[in-house]
Amino acid sequence: MLQNSLCRTIPLLLVIFGLVTPSLAGEPTDHIRKTTDKMITILNDPALKNKVDERRKMLRSTLSERFDWEEMAKRSLASHWQSLTDEEKKEFVPLFTDLLENTYMNRIENYSGDKVTYDAERVKGDYGLVKVTIFTVKQVEIPVVYKMKKKDPEWIIYDVSIEGVSLVNNYRQQFDSIILSSSYQGLVEKLREKVAKN
Repeated sequence: MLQNSLCRTIPLLLVIFGLVTPSLAGEPTDHIRKTTDKMITILNDPALKNKVDERRKMLRSTLSERFDWEEMAKRSLASHWQSLTDEEKKEFVPLFTDLLENTYMNRIENYSGDKVTYDAERVKGDYGLVKVTIFTVKQVEIPVVYKMKKKDPEWIIYDVSIEGVSLVNNYRQQFDSIILSSSYQGLVEKLREKVAKN
C-alpha cells in the first residue's frame, strides 16, 4: 500500500529538478524556482559526482528548505496527530521525512531533464497555489499543483497534488487505515521497516 503511494508521487521530484520555462514571477513561484536552481547546481557539480554522501546531504538540506515536513506529517495523520504525545510527534516527523527523502533520492540523482512550465499562481493571504505542467521525455503531460504557506520570509510547500491526487490526502487515507486496523505503533513499525530498506 505504502509502496504504491510512493511510486505515484515520484513525478513530484521531476518538477523540482526539471528545466523550468519562466512564465510568471510571483513570490511562491520564485521560491520554487530558487530551490530548483540549487538542486540542479548540486546535481551538475562535477566535484560532487563521486561524493555520494556529501551530495545527498546537500540535496536533503535543500529539500528541507522548501518542504514543511512537520506540517505534511501533521496533515497526513489528521485527527490522530492530536492524540500523540510530544515525544511521539518528535519521533514521527523525522521518520516521515526520512520516508519521503529516501524514496526520492535515487530518482533525484537520475534526474533526466524533463521540462516544466509554470502555468498559474494564486495567492490569498499567507497561502498560495502554484500550478505547473511536467513534459516528460516521452511527451506526456503531468499536471502538478503545489500548495504553499508563507513562513516569513519563505514560501513553504505543505502539499502536492499530481494529476489531481493529493500526496497528503493519499497518505492520510493509508495511515488512517493502518492505525484503525492495527495501531499507531503498528504504523510506526511499518514506516521504520520502509525507511530501513532504503
